[in-house]
Amino acid sequence: MVHANTMEQPLTAVLIGAGQRCMIYASYAEKHPERLRITGVVEPDAERRQLAAARFHIGPDRCFESVEQLIALPRCADAAINGTMDEQHVPTTLPLLEAGYDVLLEKPAGVTEEEVLELQRAADAHGRTVMICHVLRYAPFYTAIRERIAAGEIGEIVSIQTSEHVSYHHMAVSFIRGKWGSQEKCKSSMLMAKCCHDLDLITWLNEDARPVKVSSFGSLSHFRPDQAPEGAGTRCLTDCSIEASCPYSAKKNYIEQGRWGFYVWNNHHLGAKLSLEDKLEALRTDNPYGRCVWHCDNDVVDRQSVIIEFDNGSTASHNMIGATSKPCRKIHIVGTKGEIEGVMEDGSFVVRHPDPRPGHEFTEELVKMGVKNDGHGGGDLRLVEDFVKALRGDQTSAMSTTLDKSVSGHRIGFAAERSRLKGTVELL
Repeated sequence: MVHANTMEQPLTAVLIGAGQRCMIYASYAEKHPERLRITGVVEPDAERRQLAAARFHIGPDRCFESVEQLIALPRCADAAINGTMDEQHVPTTLPLLEAGYDVLLEKPAGVTEEEVLELQRAADAHGRTVMICHVLRYAPFYTAIRERIAAGEIGEIVSIQTSEHVSYHHMAVSFIRGKWGSQEKCKSSMLMAKCCHDLDLITWLNEDARPVKVSSFGSLSHFRPDQAPEGAGTRCLTDCSIEASCPYSAKKNYIEQGRWGFYVWNNHHLGAKLSLEDKLEALRTDNPYGRCVWHCDNDVVDRQSVIIEFDNGSTASHNMIGATSKPCRKIHIVGTKGEIEGVMEDGSFVVRHPDPRPGHEFTEELVKMGVKNDGHGGGDLRLVEDFVKALRGDQTSAMSTTLDKSVSGHRIGFAAERSRLKGTVELL
């Protein structure tokens, strides 16, 4: 949707939820104030709302506790950046669309296939743009791979293999102790919460092919009470006799290593501070991140495999492996004329072609991208830039993540979960 008043002035946006992901997207406005300005915030947590308002110089008349309060007033921005929790995505976005806001929406778009399709219908009915935060499309690593495919360098795609290795400390903080540990509570499966990116990449790289069959296997095998090592307690700093040697120690990961502060310490991502003693006391008492990883209320899988067949005959697989030593995303694409293989975190990939000359088997070109430190391989702010371009009527990139282009990856994820639970091959 083109906004005439933004052709010379910055696009304006209101934040829906002031969590860590929303702040990353909003930081584009700090780096490019001539293109984007944050003019409002919706956030039920009073401290978080106040800190976000201070950071972006938002007046009290543009600070709201709920979307209902926001839409009760005349539209105060061109767009909304929605970084709420998964199960809130559709319920908060539908009224925004009706009120005239275009929306940049954190992934997954919804927690059921019906929700996602309802959102798509609403966006079409109101003539609004909804862009999903599939930021990995914008990472130079994946962008360059897609360019090679589009140029025909490996011919027609035969197979795509991807895997995501979720590190032991990321698995523990997000999918065992944290917000996405229980599907019963957060409504998203592990696959959709963590690997929605990867399923989207598979469909994006396979371009016009439509997924037609999905099968999946996985379970929660390790992080259960019956798998707890001898000596494990219920909390790392209260009754655990193996804390000193345990790689999942809350003290080691969240205090000594300083990892994942934006999850563990309330409003840490907005500058709120806790003393060392306050942190230790929180982990001893009521902070959920102080719990033993074998004695939590987690119910999501800790490993899962997905197999996909497309209407052009190509196949794809994705493996999510939880609690690995090293975090990384791997990809291997085989075409009729060659193949591409790489690891995103290495910042490079190789392009191979058959070479039947005497003494040879294949040629190999190493393509170095460089590793970025601004999140998701450098894709986060490139996504926001594309969203701004789309609403200003500028030329957007081939990476565009509008909702209609993001539905197939979501449908694969929902079908995979049905397959895993029912033991079926799901037809799309």
